[in-house]
Amino acid sequence: MNLLFKNGTVINANGRSVSDVAVDGGRIIAVGKNIEPGEQTKIIDASGLLVLPGAVDVHTHFELSFGDAFCSADDFFTGTRAAACGGVTSVIDFVTPEVDEDLVSALRKRREQADNKVCIDYGLHMGIVGVNERTFEEMQAVMALGVRGFKVFTTYAFKLSDKEFRRTLSFAKDLGAVVMVHAEDHEMLEANRAKFIAEGKTDPWYHYLSRPEEVEAKAVKYVIEAAKETGATVYIVHLACAEGLRAVEAAQAEGYPIFAETCPQYLHFTCDVYKRPDARNFVCSPPIKGEESRRVLWEAVTTPALCATPPRRGITASGRGISSLATDHCPFNSIDKDYGKDDFTMIPNGVMGVENFYPYMLSEANKGRLSFERVVELCSYNPARIFGLSAKGEIAPGVDADIVLYDMSKDFIISQKNMHSAVNYTIWEGVNLKGYPIATYSRGNLIFENGVFCGEAGDGGYTAV
Repeated sequence: MNLLFKNGTVINANGRSVSDVAVDGGRIIAVGKNIEPGEQTKIIDASGLLVLPGAVDVHTHFELSFGDAFCSADDFFTGTRAAACGGVTSVIDFVTPEVDEDLVSALRKRREQADNKVCIDYGLHMGIVGVNERTFEEMQAVMALGVRGFKVFTTYAFKLSDKEFRRTLSFAKDLGAVVMVHAEDHEMLEANRAKFIAEGKTDPWYHYLSRPEEVEAKAVKYVIEAAKETGATVYIVHLACAEGLRAVEAAQAEGYPIFAETCPQYLHFTCDVYKRPDARNFVCSPPIKGEESRRVLWEAVTTPALCATPPRRGITASGRGISSLATDHCPFNSIDKDYGKDDFTMIPNGVMGVENFYPYMLSEANKGRLSFERVVELCSYNPARIFGLSAKGEIAPGVDADIVLYDMSKDFIISQKNMHSAVNYTIWEGVNLKGYPIATYSRGNLIFENGVFCGEAGDGGYTAV
């Protein structure tokens, strides 16, 4: 053994214990009491600290380009650096193929962007922007290369038609894949946008009013009905509204394999942010919703349930509501956000979160709002299981030594000055946290310690499920 954490409180989704954790060759080899070190073992005294599995953020957008106009602020280096400094040890980003581009070629191009930059382990989901006679075989081919999730949209120019969407669900059912869905009703939101623009109502408040709760809820219900008809496993990304959540809960109660994630911005803020002077910084889609939705989301998040079941054929979801937390990390620098300061339809959509979501949720646990076990379940164990990352998400023998040391007594105020992203502001400015990660290990290698990133580009690797 080359590394031994002594006397920490180990937190897993299913419980806790004061234990030692032994590591060798990048993997955990033992968890228990009074483990004896070897002659070459480095000993880490974790007394008084929580020993947590690293978070698994299954929804990031690094190096995401919007034509020639914008690109998200973080590339694969700065984005995974920020992740590591927030206790995230794995991310899953996205491949967005061009129309009619071969999915395998698109996957290889995306890996060329990422492989030499990532500081932590990463995987990739595949976008489906059209369906043709090759789609099933190409989905099968990229699954063999480590892709488990396929993302589709019910809005934007690249949304799938109803026929294409149902065919994709049927393909995924046959392949044992997960279909991730951005659910907003295209016709409703486009009609709302056109109405507000015609009336000269163009400030960011109308971003929210053009995509209110009912726009999301209608699409969520449509997705669930299609999933029921096809038997596909569906994962609704960035769920933000109460009515949509209730529809998810109802489908889960009937035994359908429906999963839903939410994001920390939907738990902490309300739509009132779109009335602030810096409202453009909060523009994301779906937008942050009202207080009722925030309250209902928190109710689901704080309800304990080991609800993530690996999405294999014949296996259904159990539990209630929200299965996982992720960030949809896709920030744009101020100069890009300012492009739409006078017209909400021109503001690039996206906010930051990859460095904030684990510390934020752990702080809420430290304040007594939910258990630390539930945070690990939502931020690490469940997302790893849903997307087939069997070596991630827990502190147990045989899994990767992705370990976070957490100091419950450390006070921390979030500021752009102490973040590690490339974006030049943060929507989390001034938020007070109780407790904070003081060290992050990726496969047994120290990559963050006491506010300082100590990893390197290329330290991470592609994780095939």
